[in-house]
Amino acid sequence: MGEEKPAGLLESGARVLPWAFEEGTGAFLYWLVRPGRRPDEWTVLYNEGRGPLWVHHDMGCLAFLLAVLEGTAETEYFGYLREVLKPTVHRFTAADEALGTPR
Repeated sequence: MGEEKPAGLLESGARVLPWAFEEGTGAFLYWLVRPGRRPDEWTVLYNEGRGPLWVHHDMGCLAFLLAVLEGTAETEYFGYLREVLKPTVHRFTAADEALGTPR
């Protein structure tokens, strides 16, 4: 039988692309890719992995991650990160700055 599709996937041609996995829970974060939308317009879908719950976040990946780290995301699934990480300042770094430029 399976689980119901999230509302965003009912649109013809809509699909998901996984971009994050929460080890130990089976949860995934996906981009919701809709026909005619550019990548900067893709929004976030969360699936709990071991159950039928799908949660749509009407924002892009970066905005979602920042909201999770700041504790302003409307999700109960990543709230523990604030306690574990105890972040004070958030900074996103370009890959070449963090990893060095390729030789």
